[in-house]
Amino acid sequence: MTTITKITVQKKRTDRYNIFLDHGKGEEYGFSVDEDVLIKHSLKKGMVLDELLLSEISYSDDIRKAYNTAVNYLARMMRTEAEVRKHLVEKEVDEVIIQEVIHKLNEYQFLNDEQLAFAYVRTQMNTTDKGPTAIKRELKEKGISEAYILEAIDEFPFELQVEKAIALCEKYMKKNKQESQKIMKQKIEQLLFRKGYTSEVTQMALEQIEDTSDVDELQSLRYQAEKLERKYSKFTGFEYEQKMKQALYRKGFSIDVITKYLESK
Repeated sequence: MTTITKITVQKKRTDRYNIFLDHGKGEEYGFSVDEDVLIKHSLKKGMVLDELLLSEISYSDDIRKAYNTAVNYLARMMRTEAEVRKHLVEKEVDEVIIQEVIHKLNEYQFLNDEQLAFAYVRTQMNTTDKGPTAIKRELKEKGISEAYILEAIDEFPFELQVEKAIALCEKYMKKNKQESQKIMKQKIEQLLFRKGYTSEVTQMALEQIEDTSDVDELQSLRYQAEKLERKYSKFTGFEYEQKMKQALYRKGFSIDVITKYLESK
């Protein structure tokens, strides 16, 4: 049998207690426990502990330490159950302990994947230019169930998706005025796809941009042509004209616009 001879509060961790024991050979340090474990098992000086009780105390303390680790992890931001599990696995916590911790976190409502999904969609919608597809992918990576994802993504109105897609289009066009409309359209489609917008939203955004676009195709071609002229200045006549036509066509300009430009020269 083992007897508790003394219990002291740790200096750096006042929520943990050092338990000193006597195994029949005098007092010596035994182990430390969380305050919650101390209270749960009513540990006190003079209490006799057998092997079974010592195992129960150790198990309870392992759960408490893992629980505290999880709570500290959750304190920084909302996390999904899957993220908490992964974090505890990385801390080398046993699976049976992790299950107990998850149960306790759910009991105290510290985990709520549904609320997290809604909050995440609203945050991304209001603070980033990501589309719904990208947001859904990120929620899936966080371990959110498909049902919660589909519910939460409804928070992102279709009209707002189109509005944000148009803003991305305008931003790109402003920075890349020298490109042909054909190339610009292709790159905008690729941009919106990477950002997570559907083909339907992309098409609507492009249609509205085309209706209001003030991009001068001839002006864009002139910018590209001036660079090419330096490259093909050694050619003349028909050969020069063919080199320019081929190069400008590859850059996405129509034959009509190219011909119009070359004739003006």
